[in-house]
Amino acid sequence: MANEKKPAERSKDGVGVPQESDEAVMNGDQSAGETATGGAGTAQSDEQAGSDESQHPAPEAAGEYTLSSEDDAASPDGADLGGPAVVQAPLPDRLPHIGITPATDGQRPGQHPTDPSELTLADSNIRLSEDEELTGWQPSGGRGSELPAVPQAVTPASPDRSARRNREEGPEPASSLTADRLLTSQQRAPISGWRYWLYKATFGYLNLGDSDAVRIRRALEHRVSVRLGERTRYVPVLSRKGGVGKTTVTTLLGMALAEIREDRIIAMDANPDRGTLSDRSPGKADFTARQLVQNRFMVDSFAQLSSYVARDGSRLHVLASDTDPAVAQAFDDADYRAVTDILGRYYSIVLTDSGTGMVHSVMKGTLEKADAVVLVSGGSVDEARLASETLSWLEAHGRHDLVAKAIVVVNMSSGNRTEVNVNEIEEHFRSRVGTVVRIPYDRHLAEGSRVELSKLQTRTRDAVVELAALVVDQLH
Repeated sequence: MANEKKPAERSKDGVGVPQESDEAVMNGDQSAGETATGGAGTAQSDEQAGSDESQHPAPEAAGEYTLSSEDDAASPDGADLGGPAVVQAPLPDRLPHIGITPATDGQRPGQHPTDPSELTLADSNIRLSEDEELTGWQPSGGRGSELPAVPQAVTPASPDRSARRNREEGPEPASSLTADRLLTSQQRAPISGWRYWLYKATFGYLNLGDSDAVRIRRALEHRVSVRLGERTRYVPVLSRKGGVGKTTVTTLLGMALAEIREDRIIAMDANPDRGTLSDRSPGKADFTARQLVQNRFMVDSFAQLSSYVARDGSRLHVLASDTDPAVAQAFDDADYRAVTDILGRYYSIVLTDSGTGMVHSVMKGTLEKADAVVLVSGGSVDEARLASETLSWLEAHGRHDLVAKAIVVVNMSSGNRTEVNVNEIEEHFRSRVGTVVRIPYDRHLAEGSRVELSKLQTRTRDAVVELAALVVDQLH
């Protein structure tokens, strides 16, 4: 084409020089046409410039540039001296600074050394913030002293994991979601007394709680209900003198244990003579311990055993003795062991209402299996003395372990019309054993008939529950 430049001319005009956009080139051509005085500037028309631009598009500019020429620098009046155009990028007059500080003597603000190798942290006036110092940030290319290494903080756990799952022992089991933990605690309503009537009269608005006596009773019941493990515990009730209330104490203790505890309790009448345990307990016994011994090989379930015991009217199971004294005399040590072996399969606690003879053969097996003993004493001089001699007999036969865990019951339930100082009796037994319990006089017990806990006086019932708690404490 006529207007197309030769390769040599194109290389002379713009080789190695970045090209500008079309608008910038057109503006430059117009400016050159207005200021040029010769025919060289007007020789190139807009059509030639457009053709040249279309054939050789300019690359995108990497920065801001100014269009000038060597002749412009030589001729201030703008005359065209025929030299090629030069595109020069503007030079910054200062370096960027972070946290600028006053310049030193002989140095203007922003001035930097001529030699880049001499540029230091002090020359650039860079000041690190507190966060940058903690993270150990350093300017690139600096030759300053190395910053001390800052220990990195431990990366916190992921926010989607709860703190309980990050515990050392691991996540909590489902059993930890108890009612005491999840439910809002409310004070229990009073069960008796003026506090109960005030609670009812105010429709539950005023709740003063139970009295101290009720709280103590609940604490005793909690001690009674403690689990004892898998092994059966045997507790004989002893007395060397008849008529002191040994059978009554056995019945009261068995009823209290059976009422509060959730496992099975049985009281066994092992008196070689005519026993009255079944007479004081609710229900009627159709079979006796002698018959159970005879049929012991036929009893292999609790359903079969339950037909030999009396349990009507109470949770306490009672195994009665024979009513014929001649037959009961044949109940010996082997029979006692056979019966207790059967009872040990299905009951947690076996109470034994033993006879008055300490040298009888049944007493040998009774003491060998005993885990704790309850010694009953009356409120008279001879009854207290015989009870103390029973402790001496146990010590003489090497059963110091039973004496250490023995519980002495001073039974005053049938009344005491003498002038004996019962407090002195209690002090005597406290010098020999750890615990002494007094059962006060109760009209219901003085009748000598069947015992019902609901008919007992409050102080009598509290004494019986205390006795049951002391027995369970010794069976741990």
